[in-house]
Amino acid sequence: MSALLRRTKKKPADRVVTLVGKPGCHLCDDARLVVRAVCEETGASWEEKDITVDEELYREYWEQIPVVLIDNEQHTFWRVDPARLRSALIS
Repeated sequence: MSALLRRTKKKPADRVVTLVGKPGCHLCDDARLVVRAVCEETGASWEEKDITVDEELYREYWEQIPVVLIDNEQHTFWRVDPARLRSALIS
């Protein structure tokens, strides 16, 4: 059986959503509202990281913020679609 078929499904409560952004970014403010609401609804935890205090994050994401990661893998950037984020957390 392939590894993909054996992979176990994670529960939303076991997932971590990371919002990568910076202060004063209106798209980051919008994304924060969506991430917070979807995480509260699904039970996933979330954190926020600021590219202005993390040089590695700055180099990787400065053109894309806000960036949303799920379990450290990029999910989306710029605009966060709540239905898509919800679906990714529960599947």
